Amino acid sequence: MALPISTAAEAVSTAPADAAVGPLTVAGAGLVGSLLALYLAQRGHAVQLLDRRPDLRLRQRSEGRSINLALSDRGWRALEGVGIADDIRQVSIPLYRRVMHDRQGQLTGQPYGAAEQAIYSVNRDQLNRTLLDLLEERPSVQLRFGQQLQRLDLAGRTLHLRDVATGQEHAEPYTELFGADGAFSSVRGAMQRTDRYNYSQDYLEYGYKELTIEAGPDASWALEKNALHIWPRGQYLMIALPNLDGSFNATLFFPYEGPTSFAALPDAAAVTAFFAAEFADAVPLMPRLAEEFFANPTGSLVTVRCFPWHTAGVLLLGDAAHAIVPFYGQGMNVGFEDCTVLDGLLDAHGDADWPAVMAEFEQQRKPNADAMADLALYNFVEMRDRVGDPRFLLQKRIENKIAALHPTRWVPLYTRVTFSHLPYAEAWAAGQRQDAVMAQLMPHIQTEADFNGPAVQARLAEELARAGV
Repeated sequence: MALPISTAAEAVSTAPADAAVGPLTVAGAGLVGSLLALYLAQRGHAVQLLDRRPDLRLRQRSEGRSINLALSDRGWRALEGVGIADDIRQVSIPLYRRVMHDRQGQLTGQPYGAAEQAIYSVNRDQLNRTLLDLLEERPSVQLRFGQQLQRLDLAGRTLHLRDVATGQEHAEPYTELFGADGAFSSVRGAMQRTDRYNYSQDYLEYGYKELTIEAGPDASWALEKNALHIWPRGQYLMIALPNLDGSFNATLFFPYEGPTSFAALPDAAAVTAFFAAEFADAVPLMPRLAEEFFANPTGSLVTVRCFPWHTAGVLLLGDAAHAIVPFYGQGMNVGFEDCTVLDGLLDAHGDADWPAVMAEFEQQRKPNADAMADLALYNFVEMRDRVGDPRFLLQKRIENKIAALHPTRWVPLYTRVTFSHLPYAEAWAAGQRQDAVMAQLMPHIQTEADFNGPAVQARLAEELARAGV
């Protein structure tokens, strides 16, 4: 079912009278490329959106499920910029806390923020379809699917494309090109062959497998609906996010090799026995566990860092510039924030000065993207190893007490990242200072009551001053 688009269509119908004419080319019709095309069209540009894949709207939904994504404040602001935030809220589910499941099925909870603060579970496929539907209504936008980039001539500003359906190849010029074609970007691939281009990709020794927790009777949720569920197990974990139909998308993050790994689960009997031992409370809710485990592919987890992000009228955005692992729920949000930052720079410089816009964009976004990559890796360890640790949960409660006492000086790292628009690099630096304070404070705290003791309060004041918090 397509998402409602009436208000969004109205929101993107008005462009500045002095907007530049284009055409502009966006490579990649995923979430970031589609949203970027909407922003550019909203400014009055003619836009062509190219993708090597078929139009996903022609695909039957039963052909596969995509991982649900977590929308937070940065992503919502980007959707508001093209007028579709309210429509997306109608088909998203607010998650107010993490719920941790131990091996015995006992539950502990940890709020994400203040009482009304939530991240939102939204289906990637539905969101992408809605963005494409909106673009289809824009006469200034041309959607071209099945167009594979074979070669990019940067000096000649020429795309060499292959039509996937016919096999025919052709060349066409571009004025400005935006590479939003994912972690394995063909646009970036051409840039990597230029002189002194810096690039790295780092894989975790973990893959991920998508599974399903089925809906209960009458499409009810068998687990708490408004929560992200985590089964932390030290060297691996499973998470689950709710769907509107009462089911949950579950994802197992698991080593590729070793005694406890994908390689160590060769058949249905091994999978069933492993899940019964490690995720016993989830197994009764996963009747197709073994079938899905072997039918669904194992995905990899990569961090991409590169620089520069622009050259010869080409600019990278989203995963093409800064792919990250998914453990902070910010991959989509940082890509969407790219679009709002670029839109703001166009306001500042004008739609004709692309060299200045692209240069400032990469200078602003590169440090923040690198910080977000570090944060995602940091949160992987937290979700895998620490969220089930009573001492860690105690520390989080103490941090909330500090924030209540010193609201202008102490803002939890998760709040800075997820519920604010503070640059990621500044959030990460502040979080590291606060981690240093907690490392000194927690040895003196065994219970929440200890926090109110005069010795602990004196130590807190001393550490806050030392850290410059």
